[in-house]
Amino acid sequence: MSVIGRLTPIFRDVFGDPALVVTPELKADAVPTWDSLNHINLIVAIEAEFDFEFTAEELGSMTKVADLLTILSQRGLDRVAPS
Repeated sequence: MSVIGRLTPIFRDVFGDPALVVTPELKADAVPTWDSLNHINLIVAIEAEFDFEFTAEELGSMTKVADLLTILSQRGLDRVAPS
């Protein structure tokens, strides 16, 4: 399964939108329910799915999904089988 394929159900669940389309260009301001609490919920869910923890620097560098994909790729987590 692709990384976007693994992330999509997480995004849909956290933001309560079963039709949400996750693309590399997706930013928080495009999702009405993406507030600070749901951002934390999203990060925790992604860490659980990929079995790792973001660094503070990584968290601060993310402005869109493409940034998240870059971090996962740099860590080699884009090649890990789903948990």
